[in-house]
Amino acid sequence: MRQSYLFTSESVSEGHPDKVSDQISDAIVDLFLSKDPEARVACETLTTTQLVVLAGEIRCKGVFENGEWAPGALEEIEKTVRNTVKDIGYEQAGFHWNELRFENNLHGQSAHIAQGVDASGNKDEGAGDQGIMFGFACDETPDLMPATLDYSHKILEHMAADRHSGAAPFLEPDAKSQVTLKFENGKPVAATAIVVSTQHAKGYDEGDKEAELHAYVKKVIADVLPANLLSNGTEYHINPTGSFEIGGPDGDAGLTGRKIIVDTYGGAAPHGGGAFSGKDPTKVDRSAAYITRYLAKNIVAAGLAKRCTIQLAYAIGVSKPLSLYVDTHGTGTVADDKIEAAIQSIDKLGGLTPRGIRTHLGLNKPIYRKTAAYGHFGRTPEGDFFPWEKTDLVDDLKAALA
Repeated sequence: MRQSYLFTSESVSEGHPDKVSDQISDAIVDLFLSKDPEARVACETLTTTQLVVLAGEIRCKGVFENGEWAPGALEEIEKTVRNTVKDIGYEQAGFHWNELRFENNLHGQSAHIAQGVDASGNKDEGAGDQGIMFGFACDETPDLMPATLDYSHKILEHMAADRHSGAAPFLEPDAKSQVTLKFENGKPVAATAIVVSTQHAKGYDEGDKEAELHAYVKKVIADVLPANLLSNGTEYHINPTGSFEIGGPDGDAGLTGRKIIVDTYGGAAPHGGGAFSGKDPTKVDRSAAYITRYLAKNIVAAGLAKRCTIQLAYAIGVSKPLSLYVDTHGTGTVADDKIEAAIQSIDKLGGLTPRGIRTHLGLNKPIYRKTAAYGHFGRTPEGDFFPWEKTDLVDDLKAALA
């Protein structure tokens, strides 16, 4: 790995059209899991000017059975969608939670998919699809995340908090950030360029109001990034196109699952290609990506490596993973194959089967809408939320390697 280089990651806010779609899809997942912890959900969302469209497949006891919706279910789905848009803050002429048109095209899960996933006889529950999933952790930040992505997320989180509280009333929901850091000997030493584009109230693209907006964004950046990374040499690009009044789904259509690099590691690690939002945890695109992050984070937290990438692979309908791969990028204190063996020896992980993953992490709960903006990883575990960010496997790993 090169020791001196520039690296960049981006993030997008909760009001970005793709993130609006992700949050709606995960709000639907949470709704169904709140009714039935074994619900199957694959919900895609399209957002555009004054329109939200749902499509996908579900199976949920008491809500959708034998091809029929329970009384009041369709109304509850629509209310969930509108409340999600309202919570984000969209009350604009081009996208308003109470005025948008809504279409629900959800239908029953394919029986042929269900038969591969369901447990029966001596067959354990299988993976919901084939695929490869990656997890990653590094020691660049206290969250054990790539610094470029961590700071990109936190800039937008800070701005969103100020928008919701009223501290920055000139901000509108849609925004993007991008952070470029210079690395020396594998560690970030300077921020060379920072880009923030934010939707704004009318008039904040010229004169004193534009200066106020720029000063505010620079203050947020200074609050988020360590002071030693910022200098007179840092380039700031704030709303570089000029005006950004039209935003969100009115400015650009949004789709679930189009921000998978923002959702994971900002390009600092491989990605298997599967999106997370809108999927229940039988889908290994989601659950296996969470367990690989959990494993990688615990390996770094245990001092076994400074950087760690983990891959798992599955076949649809098959419970056991086809492969487990660990790469500590030359930073490990023990051999990678020994770490692989240690992981496989820890009984509480349930053999890394889909059911084992869900049981260990407690994934059959309505915990997903919170994941759908500002990253699925590097978050603070609280109660049932973000259990894959816990470092409670450190002692087990150390014991297995002793």
